Amino acid sequence: MKRMFVMVLLAVASITVASQQEMNPMVGGAAMFKSKDIVDNAVNSADHTTLVAAVKAAGLVETLKSKGPFTVFAPTNAAFDKLPSGTVDTLLRPENKGMLTNVLTYHVLAGRFDSNAIAKKIKAGNGKASFKAVNGGTLTAWMDGNSIVLTDEKGGQSRVTIANVYQSNGVIHVVDTVLLPK
Repeated sequence: MKRMFVMVLLAVASITVASQQEMNPMVGGAAMFKSKDIVDNAVNSADHTTLVAAVKAAGLVETLKSKGPFTVFAPTNAAFDKLPSGTVDTLLRPENKGMLTNVLTYHVLAGRFDSNAIAKKIKAGNGKASFKAVNGGTLTAWMDGNSIVLTDEKGGQSRVTIANVYQSNGVIHVVDTVLLPK
């Protein structure tokens, strides 16, 4: 009887852990909570310290903490590292705030577009879908197998590596490359 109780307890614990991981995916070593906003979750991700610093430098914290909803394609630190040497430091300078804001808001869509909504729009567009970013630029989405790939206005491509990280004010999709507007 005791053994059966322990087995049931372990089964319940593993289901609870699986449910928690489903509800709160791990990004950059931290659980992302649906009850927190985009900024409050991002600051806990070890993979997004450059993005968080850039959002602060651009003065976008309050915007991304607001009601939204927003869809954010969130480049990792490794994505920023792919940029030419010195680019991030240049963008973070106060005199380049406008340029930084333009790049960051190119990664944001007004509205909540999870991967199902994006895939549905891609299917309706016969394999491609255009999205208007907050900065006014256009991102083109397409599927590569089961992965969503974004093409920026300069022809660069970024793959969604973690989709559907739900937030209280939107959804984040982690991407592997910084998207660049015209």
